[in-house]
Amino acid sequence: MATITPKIKKLIEENALALATVDGLGNPHCIVVGYPKVVSKNQIVISNIYMVDTVKNIQKNNNVVLTVWNREWKNDEICVGYELKGKAEMVSSGKWKKFADSLDENKGYKLKGAILVAVNKIKKLV
Repeated sequence: MATITPKIKKLIEENALALATVDGLGNPHCIVVGYPKVVSKNQIVISNIYMVDTVKNIQKNNNVVLTVWNREWKNDEICVGYELKGKAEMVSSGKWKKFADSLDENKGYKLKGAILVAVNKIKKLV
């Protein structure tokens, strides 16, 4: 099991996150996610407001890749990112759905559910 450090958590929660899945034919699908929340040393919750293909893909194959990087692109020392691989679970009720519903960023939106990602591998990208 991989551990999301405080440094990686800060990067995840303060930047956009790319979420990649694959469909039943193995075709990749990637979206940008705003406001992901690290909820444990290896779990991330992502709110589902508009996702359709991503949810279908997770239901068929729950392997996902998340990529995050900082917004500074001035030089190689500042530009750093992480690839996080794991298993995703779509939840439409219960603890994580309630958690997503309670987030200030989601006020005014009708959430379809939340995606809980259990991270099992983290790779630093430079």
